[in-house]
Amino acid sequence: MTKIEIGGQKMTVLEIDLLDETNNLPDEDKQLVENILQFAAGYLKIEEGTELSLTFTTNEGIQEINREYRNKDQATDVISFALEEMGDGETEIDWGDFDLETPRMLGDIIISTEKAEEQAKDYGHTKARELGFLAVHGLLHLLGYDHMEPDEEKVMFGLQKEVLDAYGLER
Repeated sequence: MTKIEIGGQKMTVLEIDLLDETNNLPDEDKQLVENILQFAAGYLKIEEGTELSLTFTTNEGIQEINREYRNKDQATDVISFALEEMGDGETEIDWGDFDLETPRMLGDIIISTEKAEEQAKDYGHTKARELGFLAVHGLLHLLGYDHMEPDEEKVMFGLQKEVLDAYGLER
């Protein structure tokens, strides 16, 4: 588990369940993404102990997920599944007076490492920068940010840039 420094003290904000389906992503890339997510969580003041799942996969793997859950038969760079959003036809459970001491579970971030490499080359920056960008992008989606409308895009992309710049991962 990664400890980051926030406000002069070392802490771990997120509990990250990391899975590398590619079986070939270097440990330093995994560590970088975990560090950036921890930093972003502290920067965005996410409550300590919050959980998320992070999966690294191939273009083929993410295309399968994209096809099954989004009806888009193509590879993409990152997909997020927020657990705090209600889906169509889902009913919210009212826990009433129960005081459940369960950690907050944000959801899943899935990143195609192949697409990250392609885009890094296309944009003329490092794979590390692209992986960091995609991780923060996915985290912001889990927190409810979106970029379907121009005003939403401006807010989300502005915050994304702010987090990456504060971390020191600039273009």
